[in-house]
Amino acid sequence: MDSQPLKYRYDAQNPMMVGGQAVIEGVMMRAPGMVATAVRRPDGSIAVWKEPYITLSEKRKFFRLPVLRGAVGLIEMLVVGLRALNFSAEAALGSEETPGNGTGNVPGKSRPGDTLRLGLTLAAALLAGAAIFFLTPLVITTAWFHVDQQPLAFNLIAGAIRLTLFLGYLLAISMMKDVRRLFEYHGAEHKVVFTFERGEKLSVDSAARHTRFHPRCGTSFLLVVMLVAILLFGLFDTLLMYWLGALSLPIRIATHLPLIPILGGVSYEFIKISARKSDALLGRLVVAPGLWLQRITTREPDESELEVALEALRLALGEEAAVPVPFAHQAAAS
Repeated sequence: MDSQPLKYRYDAQNPMMVGGQAVIEGVMMRAPGMVATAVRRPDGSIAVWKEPYITLSEKRKFFRLPVLRGAVGLIEMLVVGLRALNFSAEAALGSEETPGNGTGNVPGKSRPGDTLRLGLTLAAALLAGAAIFFLTPLVITTAWFHVDQQPLAFNLIAGAIRLTLFLGYLLAISMMKDVRRLFEYHGAEHKVVFTFERGEKLSVDSAARHTRFHPRCGTSFLLVVMLVAILLFGLFDTLLMYWLGALSLPIRIATHLPLIPILGGVSYEFIKISARKSDALLGRLVVAPGLWLQRITTREPDESELEVALEALRLALGEEAAVPVPFAHQAAAS
């Protein structure tokens, strides 16, 4: 499918301008001022939703401060991602309330209880993630090792446990059929973003030629968060121990959890710098672990999945939606 001239072009000085996320049977894409989601419905058509979206950092200069912009942006994208997931779940199930073409409004217009339900879902997800990947390593390190009063050693061991849990979780879910499908859309999202970044025509043929491994992947970001956590928590524990004289598990829990947003902000700055230096040796070394991890979290997409990702990006860039028809029919007609 040929594309029209794009409203935006990729800017090498601002590599985070276009980003995305795989959702159920589809892809969510975000561009300046717009977020859009495209989902393949059971009948082969594509349900789409888009809406204007202005981040806090775009509204207020205060939220553009280093570290703060990353922490705020992380929370914002969690909210947007959950809304896109809700839309994709309804569309993938063929809900009659979900538009089959044009611009949907399912996530955009709140129904009674939607805001509360979204808030509870987000809170539950954050609490579960904190419990599994932050509290559990602290508990295990305290119970099984005797390094409570050695901040660097403690956080190195806790960090290793955290990484092991994370990799084990990814490997376990990657064996599930539905998750493998999700990882194919993840690969499609990366290929389409690469196509845009290279200034190429947004078509299935162009996207198919690119790699599915992208240096600015959200999975890579999570890996960086866990590595930065070792340094940040190690430094903080050292200062805290100097002040208090000794550390305990309750003190670590009470002080580490509030630091998670700051951890996300510091990691964002680290990713931003490494992305600008991605062609240099140091930059390649920094992004390499994330690229290796994407061998688990992405899979090669087929043409129909690439088409969905392309549709999401076109909408996010301000283009009109294509006529969503089953891909097989479209291929036969072209």
